[in-house]
Amino acid sequence: MARRILAIPLAFALLSACDDQTQKVPRKEIKVTSAEQRQLHQLDAFNLAIGLKHAIYDAGYTCKTISDAGFVGTWKNLDMWMAHCEYGKGPGRDWAIFAGPDGSAQVRDCRDVPGSGLPECAIKQRPKGSFTEVK
Repeated sequence: MARRILAIPLAFALLSACDDQTQKVPRKEIKVTSAEQRQLHQLDAFNLAIGLKHAIYDAGYTCKTISDAGFVGTWKNLDMWMAHCEYGKGPGRDWAIFAGPDGSAQVRDCRDVPGSGLPECAIKQRPKGSFTEVK
């Protein structure tokens, strides 16, 4: 009888250990990317400027001429790009463009980025070619 009484708590302890939620299994992060995100990395400077300019206009902003642009990095599941727009004689403006895995783009003024938790607007990789000339 003593063996049976001891066996029941031991079996219960073993079964409850199988469902121990305190054990953390590291999760592998999965990065989903779209064809649009991958294509941006393959564009030359002139065509990248066209693509980023479209995103800026689609967001309701303006950009007369892009004089500099490039890849900033990845933030969560978004690719962050930066474009420097010139407006003739007025001051230039830097834009952060976030390309999503669903083909969407979000645009933010780089002046609004500090303190927001977003990466700094600093180009890490520039495309080949010229932003103003087709070759």
